Amino acid sequence: MPIADLARAFFALAFTLGLVGLAAYGLRRFGPEWITRLQRPRSERRMAIIESLPLDPARRLVLVRLDTTERLLLLGEGRVLAEVPPEPKP
Repeated sequence: MPIADLARAFFALAFTLGLVGLAAYGLRRFGPEWITRLQRPRSERRMAIIESLPLDPARRLVLVRLDTTERLLLLGEGRVLAEVPPEPKP
């Protein structure tokens, strides 16, 4: 392997690592601001997780609010196991 090929491989590796480092620096510096600009403000969001309670490693209770309705969900095994409907308002 000639020395020119070895030098070319070394500089290609250095260039690639430099690009990765530059991308990491840019994401660290500008990433969080850019992501928050893309998200909707909290006041406009319609859905929110109010509380989450793990029951065991496979199941958890989640209280979810959609607009003004709250639902209690029992999640487990990658699906909804049970749902408690909201109480009727008098």
